[in-house]
Amino acid sequence: MNISPVGRVEGDLDVRVEIADGHVVDAWTQAEMFRGFEILLRGKDPQAGLVVTPRACGICGASHLTCAAWALDTAFRTHVPRNAILARNLGQLVESIQSIPRYFYGLFAIDLTNSRYRSHKLYGEVVKRFSAFTGTSYELGVTISGKPVEIYALLGGQWPHSSYMVPGGVMCSPTLTDVTRAWAILEYFRKNWIEPCWLGCSMERYEEIKTYDDFLGWLDEKPQHKNSDLGLYWTAGLEFGLHRYGQGVGKYATWGYLPHEDHYQDPTIDARAEAVIMQSGIFDGEKHHPMRQSRVRENTSRAWYNEGAGDVHPYDRTTRPAQKNDHDFDGQYSWSTAVTDVDLGRCEVGPLARQLVAANPAHEAWQHEDGFILSAWRALGGASVHLRQLARLHELVKLYRQAERCLRELRLDEPFYQKPTARDGRGWGATEAARGALCHWIEVKDAKIENYQIIAPTTWNVGPRDGKGARGPIEEALVGTPIADKSDPVEVGHVARSFDSCLVCTVHAYDAKTGEQLAKFRTA
Repeated sequence: MNISPVGRVEGDLDVRVEIADGHVVDAWTQAEMFRGFEILLRGKDPQAGLVVTPRACGICGASHLTCAAWALDTAFRTHVPRNAILARNLGQLVESIQSIPRYFYGLFAIDLTNSRYRSHKLYGEVVKRFSAFTGTSYELGVTISGKPVEIYALLGGQWPHSSYMVPGGVMCSPTLTDVTRAWAILEYFRKNWIEPCWLGCSMERYEEIKTYDDFLGWLDEKPQHKNSDLGLYWTAGLEFGLHRYGQGVGKYATWGYLPHEDHYQDPTIDARAEAVIMQSGIFDGEKHHPMRQSRVRENTSRAWYNEGAGDVHPYDRTTRPAQKNDHDFDGQYSWSTAVTDVDLGRCEVGPLARQLVAANPAHEAWQHEDGFILSAWRALGGASVHLRQLARLHELVKLYRQAERCLRELRLDEPFYQKPTARDGRGWGATEAARGALCHWIEVKDAKIENYQIIAPTTWNVGPRDGKGARGPIEEALVGTPIADKSDPVEVGHVARSFDSCLVCTVHAYDAKTGEQLAKFRTA
């Protein structure tokens, strides 16, 4: 079975699944495009990463720029003024805010209009709102998603691919006019989409929701709530059964994000986790654990690299791509590496991970805490396609409030930049892109890049089997997926797209008993 594309974003990803008795019984995720940014940057000026890495993604370049800037800050031991931290955070926030409606309407919700669901009560309303190009909410959501990044352009001169974040701060000095315009853009986004279309209520009312029971009560409180796009999606998704599959590996990791402007002005690698507003950590299904870059390992035993079979920390890795790339599902079959935590193994990253970690009560008073998604996770019996979406959609209001806080905290008469003095060192920068944990490692020697390594959210989630044979998060989430119609396996698309992998993919499905390819199917 060949479904293309599944990710609807960029790059090339093949997903091979085997089906028996109407369910997926095994799966392999194959990243088919070699990017090679780590090789491109070797020997370059250290600041080349500020220009090159934002091009790694066309929709979350600010996240790559954030990582590249903080990596140089930690390598050069710079001082970053509080205004610069706020301006960096604001750029990333508005880019993530634009990504939420763009992803939901343009990449995920259109699959709910599949004829597989035509017998359900809410199918007609779903088609009316979420159909590609013609849906009433699709058109509004996709078009208005461009508004928040107008704020990014005020800071960086353009979006995407600005390089306004630099070691020591930012290359902008916003005026009162810029700040006023930014407030107006946020308010436009709120008044014309978030409240009337997405929530069907004020943001203040939605923020009163603290538990899953609160959420169910909110849905039933007023017709406007249940008839909102969020209400329609949640109700229809339950009706369509999206909460019954797509569980995954059961462990969830986040670097945390938004360094606090008063707690990370002299950034170091070790101090970052305790200096971010949105908490860092790993949730293993029962307990919360710290997340540290020193615990990350990459394994290339099942990937197309000539680097050995062991688990390696990114600082110790030199990217050596293989020249021959045959698909061997008992051996090497992907350009992605398998990423693990040394103690907890394979972890899922993304909005669900962020929200489960946000429930950790052990945090500083100024750090964010929110137990809603953990409450829903427990009530629904764990992760699923449906809960992954709710976690991302729930983030919207929180990100909006943080953008407001950045604008409120700017002190326009104070500096936005302080020139670094060092030119060598080891650095690390991390953040949370819309789709999950992102980090850059850099080693600068004699004012040139000696080594550069990137682990993106898609690397975590799309990675192949590791050295112990453990499946990656998407591979594991696909196992057990029910397939109602093998000639139109929309359920496979739901699972893959629920991770928002930054790759367009093709799915091949085979009969697990005979090995016969079942069908070939393509969709735009």
